Amino acid sequence: MQAPIAEASPPAAAPTPSAPTGAAPTLRVRAETLDRFLSSVGEVVLSSSQLRGMAQRERSASHELSAGLDRMDRVVGDLQRRALSLRTAPLLRAVEPLPRMAREIARELGKQVEVELRGAELELDRSILDRLGDPLVHLVRNGVDHGLETPELRTSAGKPATGRILIDARRERDHVRIAVVDDGRGIDLASVKRRAVEAGLLHPDLADDLPPEEIASLVFRPGLSTAREVSKISGRGVGMDAVKATIEALGGSVELASQPGLGTTTILLVPVTAAVQRMLLLGVAGEIVGLPISKVERVVEIDAAQVEDAGPERFAIVQDAPMLVIDLAERLGFGPRKQSGLAPLVLADVREERVGLLVDRLYGQQEIYVKPLPRLLAKARGLAGLTVLADGVPVFLLDLNPLG
Repeated sequence: MQAPIAEASPPAAAPTPSAPTGAAPTLRVRAETLDRFLSSVGEVVLSSSQLRGMAQRERSASHELSAGLDRMDRVVGDLQRRALSLRTAPLLRAVEPLPRMAREIARELGKQVEVELRGAELELDRSILDRLGDPLVHLVRNGVDHGLETPELRTSAGKPATGRILIDARRERDHVRIAVVDDGRGIDLASVKRRAVEAGLLHPDLADDLPPEEIASLVFRPGLSTAREVSKISGRGVGMDAVKATIEALGGSVELASQPGLGTTTILLVPVTAAVQRMLLLGVAGEIVGLPISKVERVVEIDAAQVEDAGPERFAIVQDAPMLVIDLAERLGFGPRKQSGLAPLVLADVREERVGLLVDRLYGQQEIYVKPLPRLLAKARGLAGLTVLADGVPVFLLDLNPLG
Protein backbone atom coordinates (compact mmCIF):
# COMPACT_ATOMS: atom_id res chain seq x y z
CA MET A 1 0.00 0.00 0.00
CA GLN A 2 1.36 3.35 -1.00
CA ALA A 3 2.08 5.99 1.65
CA PRO A 4 -0.19 9.08 1.48
CA ILE A 5 1.14 12.06 -0.39
CA ALA A 6 1.21 15.47 1.29
CA GLU A 7 -1.03 18.07 -0.32
CA ALA A 8 0.91 20.36 -2.61
CA SER A 9 0.49 22.30 -5.81
CA PRO A 10 0.84 20.39 -9.09
CA PRO A 11 4.37 20.30 -10.52
CA ALA A 12 5.19 23.47 -12.38
CA ALA A 13 5.55 23.13 -16.13
CA ALA A 14 8.83 23.99 -17.73
CA PRO A 15 8.91 27.72 -18.50
CA THR A 16 8.31 28.77 -22.06
CA PRO A 17 9.04 32.15 -23.65
CA SER A 18 5.35 33.06 -23.36
CA ALA A 19 4.78 31.58 -19.90
CA PRO A 20 5.30 33.60 -16.71
CA THR A 21 8.41 32.54 -14.81
CA GLY A 22 7.75 34.38 -11.53
CA ALA A 23 5.95 31.47 -9.82
CA ALA A 24 8.13 29.36 -7.54
CA PRO A 25 8.46 25.70 -8.57
CA THR A 26 6.69 23.15 -6.36
CA LEU A 27 7.44 19.57 -5.42
CA ARG A 28 5.17 16.73 -4.27
CA VAL A 29 6.49 15.00 -1.16
CA ARG A 30 5.16 11.86 0.51
CA ALA A 31 3.64 12.60 3.92
CA GLU A 32 5.58 9.68 5.43
CA THR A 33 8.87 11.11 4.18
CA LEU A 34 7.96 14.54 5.53
CA ASP A 35 7.01 13.13 8.93
CA ARG A 36 10.31 11.26 9.20
CA PHE A 37 12.21 14.42 8.26
CA LEU A 38 10.42 16.44 10.92
CA SER A 39 11.08 13.69 13.46
CA SER A 40 14.79 13.89 12.64
CA VAL A 41 14.74 17.66 13.02
CA GLY A 42 13.12 17.18 16.40
CA GLU A 43 15.94 14.86 17.43
CA VAL A 44 18.49 17.50 16.35
CA VAL A 45 16.67 20.09 18.46
CA LEU A 46 16.66 17.79 21.49
CA SER A 47 20.34 16.86 21.01
CA SER A 48 21.28 20.51 20.76
CA SER A 49 19.41 21.27 23.97
CA GLN A 50 21.09 18.36 25.78
CA LEU A 51 24.53 19.48 24.58
CA ARG A 52 23.84 22.98 25.84
CA GLY A 53 22.83 21.56 29.22
CA MET A 54 26.03 19.51 29.45
CA ALA A 55 28.18 22.53 28.63
CA GLN A 56 26.44 24.63 31.28
CA ARG A 57 27.09 21.97 33.89
CA GLU A 58 30.80 21.91 33.08
CA ARG A 59 32.35 24.94 34.73
CA SER A 60 35.47 24.54 32.61
CA ALA A 61 33.52 25.05 29.37
CA SER A 62 35.52 27.47 27.26
CA HIS A 63 34.30 30.69 25.72
CA GLU A 64 34.91 29.18 22.26
CA LEU A 65 32.66 26.22 23.03
CA SER A 66 29.92 28.53 24.29
CA ALA A 67 30.15 30.69 21.17
CA GLY A 68 30.03 27.59 18.99
CA LEU A 69 26.92 26.38 20.75
CA ASP A 70 25.29 29.78 20.24
CA ARG A 71 25.95 29.52 16.51
CA MET A 72 24.59 25.97 16.41
CA ASP A 73 21.47 27.09 18.30
CA ARG A 74 20.81 29.73 15.65
CA VAL A 75 21.27 27.24 12.81
CA VAL A 76 19.15 24.58 14.51
CA GLY A 77 16.44 27.16 15.25
CA ASP A 78 16.36 28.21 11.59
CA LEU A 79 16.27 24.56 10.50
CA GLN A 80 13.38 23.91 12.87
CA ARG A 81 11.35 26.88 11.59
CA ARG A 82 11.93 25.84 7.97
CA ALA A 83 11.05 22.23 8.72
CA LEU A 84 7.83 23.20 10.49
CA SER A 85 6.86 25.42 7.57
CA LEU A 86 6.87 22.31 5.36
CA ARG A 87 3.91 20.98 7.32
CA THR A 88 1.78 24.10 6.94
CA ALA A 89 -1.13 24.63 4.55
CA PRO A 90 -3.59 27.51 4.05
CA LEU A 91 -6.65 27.67 6.31
CA LEU A 92 -8.62 27.77 3.05
CA ARG A 93 -8.24 23.99 2.98
CA ALA A 94 -10.57 23.72 6.01
CA VAL A 95 -12.99 26.61 5.33
CA GLU A 96 -13.46 26.46 1.56
CA PRO A 97 -16.42 23.99 1.69
CA LEU A 98 -18.27 25.95 4.39
CA PRO A 99 -20.08 28.64 2.28
CA ARG A 100 -21.66 26.05 -0.01
CA MET A 101 -22.61 23.84 2.94
CA ALA A 102 -24.22 26.81 4.72
CA ARG A 103 -26.27 27.74 1.64
CA GLU A 104 -27.51 24.16 1.24
CA ILE A 105 -28.58 23.99 4.90
CA ALA A 106 -30.27 27.38 4.68
CA ARG A 107 -32.18 26.29 1.58
CA GLU A 108 -33.48 23.21 3.46
CA LEU A 109 -34.64 25.42 6.32
CA GLY A 110 -36.21 28.14 4.16
CA LYS A 111 -33.53 30.65 5.13
CA GLN A 112 -31.01 32.78 3.27
CA VAL A 113 -27.35 33.12 4.17
CA GLU A 114 -24.12 34.64 2.93
CA VAL A 115 -20.78 33.39 4.25
CA GLU A 116 -17.74 35.64 4.15
CA LEU A 117 -14.21 34.27 4.57
CA ARG A 118 -11.35 36.45 5.76
CA GLY A 119 -7.76 35.45 6.40
CA ALA A 120 -8.14 32.08 4.67
CA GLU A 121 -4.62 32.49 3.30
CA LEU A 122 -3.08 32.09 6.78
CA GLU A 123 -1.14 28.87 7.18
CA LEU A 124 -1.34 26.30 9.97
CA ASP A 125 0.11 22.89 10.63
CA ARG A 126 -1.69 20.26 8.53
CA SER A 127 -2.30 18.11 11.60
CA ILE A 128 -4.20 21.02 13.16
CA LEU A 129 -6.10 21.80 9.96
CA ASP A 130 -7.24 18.18 9.71
CA ARG A 131 -8.87 18.43 13.16
CA LEU A 132 -10.29 21.94 12.69
CA GLY A 133 -12.75 20.77 10.06
CA ASP A 134 -15.37 19.19 12.35
CA PRO A 135 -15.52 22.10 14.87
CA LEU A 136 -15.89 24.65 12.07
CA VAL A 137 -18.57 22.58 10.34
CA HIS A 138 -20.50 22.31 13.62
CA LEU A 139 -20.27 26.05 14.32
CA VAL A 140 -21.52 26.96 10.84
CA ARG A 141 -24.33 24.39 10.95
CA ASN A 142 -25.31 25.67 14.40
CA GLY A 143 -25.25 29.27 13.17
CA VAL A 144 -27.57 28.55 10.26
CA ASP A 145 -29.90 26.18 12.12
CA HIS A 146 -30.21 27.81 15.55
CA GLY A 147 -28.77 31.28 15.02
CA LEU A 148 -30.20 32.78 11.83
CA GLU A 149 -33.87 33.62 11.61
CA THR A 150 -36.16 33.12 8.61
CA PRO A 151 -36.30 36.02 6.12
CA GLU A 152 -39.74 37.04 7.44
CA LEU A 153 -38.57 37.23 11.05
CA ARG A 154 -35.41 39.09 10.05
CA THR A 155 -37.24 41.76 8.05
CA SER A 156 -39.79 42.22 10.83
CA ALA A 157 -36.86 42.78 13.23
CA GLY A 158 -35.35 45.39 10.89
CA LYS A 159 -32.58 43.11 9.60
CA PRO A 160 -31.68 42.22 6.01
CA ALA A 161 -33.60 39.13 4.82
CA THR A 162 -30.32 37.34 4.17
CA GLY A 163 -28.39 36.28 7.24
CA ARG A 164 -24.64 36.64 7.43
CA ILE A 165 -21.91 34.37 8.81
CA LEU A 166 -18.35 35.68 8.95
CA ILE A 167 -15.32 33.42 9.42
CA ASP A 168 -12.44 35.75 10.25
CA ALA A 169 -8.91 34.41 10.85
CA ARG A 170 -6.04 36.53 12.17
CA ARG A 171 -2.50 35.71 13.22
CA GLU A 172 -1.65 36.51 16.86
CA ARG A 173 2.03 35.69 17.47
CA ASP A 174 2.26 31.87 17.52
CA HIS A 175 -1.53 31.37 17.39
CA VAL A 176 -4.31 31.89 14.86
CA ARG A 177 -7.55 33.45 16.10
CA ILE A 178 -10.59 32.20 14.16
CA ALA A 179 -13.86 34.02 14.86
CA VAL A 180 -17.14 32.51 13.62
CA VAL A 181 -19.74 35.31 13.78
CA ASP A 182 -23.43 35.23 12.87
CA ASP A 183 -25.97 38.08 12.97
CA GLY A 184 -28.84 35.89 14.12
CA ARG A 185 -31.06 35.84 17.18
CA GLY A 186 -28.29 35.13 19.67
CA ILE A 187 -28.32 32.57 22.47
CA ASP A 188 -31.44 32.35 24.62
CA LEU A 189 -29.68 32.72 27.98
CA ALA A 190 -32.85 32.03 29.96
CA SER A 191 -33.26 28.72 28.13
CA VAL A 192 -29.60 27.80 28.69
CA LYS A 193 -29.95 28.54 32.40
CA ARG A 194 -33.17 26.54 32.68
CA ARG A 195 -31.73 23.52 30.85
CA ALA A 196 -28.56 23.65 32.97
CA VAL A 197 -30.63 23.54 36.16
CA GLU A 198 -32.77 20.69 34.78
CA ALA A 199 -29.63 18.73 33.82
CA GLY A 200 -28.14 19.19 37.29
CA LEU A 201 -25.24 21.25 35.94
CA LEU A 202 -26.21 24.38 37.84
CA HIS A 203 -27.62 24.80 41.34
CA PRO A 204 -30.94 26.70 41.27
CA ASP A 205 -29.80 29.04 44.05
CA LEU A 206 -26.77 30.12 41.98
CA ALA A 207 -28.52 30.46 38.62
CA ASP A 208 -29.82 34.01 39.09
CA ASP A 209 -26.42 35.34 40.19
CA LEU A 210 -24.44 34.18 37.14
CA PRO A 211 -23.30 36.93 34.74
CA PRO A 212 -24.39 36.55 31.07
CA GLU A 213 -20.96 35.42 29.81
CA GLU A 214 -20.87 32.55 32.33
CA ILE A 215 -24.39 31.50 31.40
CA ALA A 216 -23.42 31.45 27.71
CA SER A 217 -20.33 29.33 28.50
CA LEU A 218 -22.63 26.62 29.91
CA VAL A 219 -23.29 25.47 26.34
CA PHE A 220 -19.83 23.87 26.45
CA ARG A 221 -20.92 21.51 29.23
CA PRO A 222 -21.50 17.90 28.10
CA GLY A 223 -25.14 16.92 27.88
CA LEU A 224 -26.52 20.44 27.61
CA SER A 225 -28.60 21.31 24.56
CA THR A 226 -31.04 24.18 24.13
CA ALA A 227 -32.61 22.73 21.00
CA ARG A 228 -36.29 21.88 21.52
CA GLU A 229 -35.97 18.91 19.18
CA VAL A 230 -33.26 17.03 17.33
CA SER A 231 -33.30 18.06 13.69
CA LYS A 232 -31.61 16.53 10.66
CA ILE A 233 -29.31 19.54 10.64
CA SER A 234 -28.14 19.64 14.27
CA GLY A 235 -28.18 17.23 17.18
CA ARG A 236 -26.03 14.52 15.62
CA GLY A 237 -23.87 13.94 18.66
CA VAL A 238 -21.22 16.59 17.95
CA GLY A 239 -22.04 19.35 20.40
CA MET A 240 -20.27 22.44 21.65
CA ASP A 241 -18.59 20.28 24.30
CA ALA A 242 -16.95 18.27 21.51
CA VAL A 243 -15.85 21.49 19.79
CA LYS A 244 -14.18 22.69 22.99
CA ALA A 245 -12.56 19.31 23.69
CA THR A 246 -11.11 19.13 20.17
CA ILE A 247 -9.68 22.66 20.25
CA GLU A 248 -8.22 22.20 23.74
CA ALA A 249 -6.63 18.91 22.69
CA LEU A 250 -4.79 20.96 20.04
CA GLY A 251 -3.45 23.27 22.75
CA GLY A 252 -5.98 26.00 21.99
CA SER A 253 -8.99 27.57 23.65
CA VAL A 254 -12.60 28.53 22.87
CA GLU A 255 -14.51 31.68 23.83
CA LEU A 256 -18.13 32.54 23.22
CA ALA A 257 -20.08 35.79 23.34
CA SER A 258 -23.71 36.39 22.43
CA GLN A 259 -26.12 39.32 22.35
CA PRO A 260 -29.86 38.59 22.16
CA GLY A 261 -31.23 39.71 18.81
CA LEU A 262 -27.78 40.63 17.45
CA GLY A 263 -25.91 37.35 17.05
CA THR A 264 -23.24 35.06 18.44
CA THR A 265 -19.45 35.05 18.18
CA THR A 266 -17.36 31.94 18.82
CA ILE A 267 -13.59 32.41 18.90
CA LEU A 268 -11.21 29.52 18.36
CA LEU A 269 -7.60 30.21 19.33
CA VAL A 270 -5.33 27.50 17.94
CA PRO A 271 -1.52 27.20 17.72
CA VAL A 272 0.12 27.58 14.33
CA THR A 273 2.04 24.36 14.92
CA ALA A 274 1.43 21.41 17.20
CA ALA A 275 5.09 20.41 17.26
CA VAL A 276 6.44 23.24 19.45
CA GLN A 277 4.56 24.27 22.58
CA ARG A 278 5.29 26.28 25.73
CA MET A 279 4.86 24.13 28.81
CA LEU A 280 4.85 24.53 32.58
CA LEU A 281 6.99 21.72 34.02
CA LEU A 282 5.62 20.19 37.22
CA GLY A 283 7.10 17.77 39.76
CA VAL A 284 4.64 14.98 40.61
CA ALA A 285 5.63 12.01 42.81
CA GLY A 286 9.27 12.28 41.77
CA GLU A 287 8.44 12.57 38.06
CA ILE A 288 8.34 15.61 35.78
CA VAL A 289 5.26 16.23 33.64
CA GLY A 290 4.34 19.09 31.32
CA LEU A 291 1.16 21.15 31.20
CA PRO A 292 0.36 23.57 28.33
CA ILE A 293 0.71 27.15 29.53
CA SER A 294 -2.56 27.96 27.76
CA LYS A 295 -4.34 25.85 30.40
CA VAL A 296 -2.76 27.61 33.39
CA GLU A 297 -4.40 30.63 34.98
CA ARG A 298 -1.94 31.13 37.83
CA VAL A 299 -0.05 29.28 40.58
CA VAL A 300 -0.68 29.79 44.30
CA GLU A 301 0.77 28.19 47.41
CA ILE A 302 -1.53 26.26 49.71
CA ASP A 303 -1.13 24.38 52.98
CA ALA A 304 -2.00 20.71 52.45
CA ALA A 305 -4.06 20.87 55.67
CA GLN A 306 -6.47 23.28 53.91
CA VAL A 307 -7.58 20.54 51.52
CA GLU A 308 -10.72 18.86 52.84
CA ASP A 309 -12.58 15.77 51.67
CA ALA A 310 -16.23 16.12 50.66
CA GLY A 311 -17.40 12.67 49.62
CA PRO A 312 -15.30 11.48 46.66
CA GLU A 313 -14.06 15.01 45.93
CA ARG A 314 -11.61 17.37 47.62
CA PHE A 315 -12.01 21.09 48.06
CA ALA A 316 -10.05 24.03 49.41
CA ILE A 317 -10.80 27.70 49.95
CA VAL A 318 -8.81 29.59 47.32
CA GLN A 319 -9.18 33.35 46.92
CA ASP A 320 -12.15 33.30 49.32
CA ALA A 321 -14.08 30.73 47.28
CA PRO A 322 -14.34 26.91 47.39
CA MET A 323 -12.42 25.18 44.62
CA LEU A 324 -12.24 21.57 43.49
CA VAL A 325 -8.73 20.21 44.13
CA ILE A 326 -7.25 17.36 42.07
CA ASP A 327 -4.27 15.51 43.52
CA LEU A 328 -2.33 15.08 40.28
CA ALA A 329 -0.14 12.29 41.68
CA GLU A 330 -3.19 10.27 42.69
CA ARG A 331 -5.04 10.95 39.42
CA LEU A 332 -1.99 9.77 37.41
CA GLY A 333 -1.81 6.54 39.38
CA PHE A 334 1.17 7.33 41.64
CA GLY A 335 -0.91 7.26 44.82
CA PRO A 336 -2.00 10.22 46.98
CA ARG A 337 0.44 12.93 48.05
CA LYS A 338 2.00 12.16 51.43
CA GLN A 339 3.84 15.42 51.93
CA SER A 340 2.49 18.00 54.34
CA GLY A 341 3.03 21.74 54.62
CA LEU A 342 2.97 24.21 51.74
CA ALA A 343 2.61 22.94 48.18
CA PRO A 344 2.04 24.58 44.78
CA LEU A 345 -1.55 24.61 43.54
CA VAL A 346 -1.87 25.16 39.80
CA LEU A 347 -5.16 26.87 38.91
CA ALA A 348 -6.25 25.49 35.55
CA ASP A 349 -9.29 25.05 33.34
CA VAL A 350 -10.57 21.49 33.08
CA ARG A 351 -13.76 20.84 31.11
CA GLU A 352 -14.97 24.42 31.55
CA GLU A 353 -14.38 24.27 35.30
CA ARG A 354 -11.75 26.12 37.30
CA VAL A 355 -9.86 23.58 39.42
CA GLY A 356 -6.67 23.42 41.46
CA LEU A 357 -4.01 20.84 40.59
CA LEU A 358 -1.99 19.82 43.64
CA VAL A 359 1.66 19.14 42.71
CA ASP A 360 4.97 18.74 44.54
CA ARG A 361 7.02 21.48 42.91
CA LEU A 362 7.46 23.73 39.87
CA TYR A 363 10.32 23.58 37.38
CA GLY A 364 9.37 26.67 35.39
CA GLN A 365 8.33 27.23 31.79
CA GLN A 366 10.02 25.84 28.70
CA GLU A 367 9.34 25.80 24.99
CA ILE A 368 9.63 22.20 23.89
CA TYR A 369 9.46 20.03 20.80
CA VAL A 370 6.48 17.68 21.21
CA LYS A 371 6.89 14.12 20.00
CA PRO A 372 3.93 11.77 19.51
CA LEU A 373 3.42 9.01 22.05
CA PRO A 374 4.85 5.58 21.26
CA ARG A 375 2.28 3.17 19.88
CA LEU A 376 2.07 1.25 23.15
CA LEU A 377 1.04 4.45 24.98
CA ALA A 378 -1.09 6.01 22.25
CA LYS A 379 -4.33 5.22 24.11
CA ALA A 380 -3.03 6.04 27.59
CA ARG A 381 -5.50 8.19 29.50
CA GLY A 382 -4.39 11.75 30.16
CA LEU A 383 -1.20 11.75 28.02
CA ALA A 384 -0.90 13.99 24.96
CA GLY A 385 2.74 13.57 23.92
CA LEU A 386 6.28 13.49 25.23
CA THR A 387 9.59 15.30 25.04
CA VAL A 388 13.13 14.98 26.38
CA LEU A 389 14.71 17.72 28.48
CA ALA A 390 18.27 18.99 28.16
CA ASP A 391 19.51 16.55 30.81
CA GLY A 392 17.96 13.59 28.98
CA VAL A 393 14.95 13.22 31.30
CA PRO A 394 11.79 12.14 29.40
CA VAL A 395 8.70 14.19 30.14
CA PHE A 396 5.09 13.29 29.38
CA LEU A 397 2.71 16.06 28.38
CA LEU A 398 -0.71 16.00 30.04
CA ASP A 399 -4.16 16.25 28.53
CA LEU A 400 -6.28 17.40 31.47
CA ASN A 401 -9.73 16.68 30.01
CA PRO A 402 -9.69 12.90 30.68
CA LEU A 403 -8.31 13.57 34.18
CA GLY A 404 -11.10 15.93 35.23
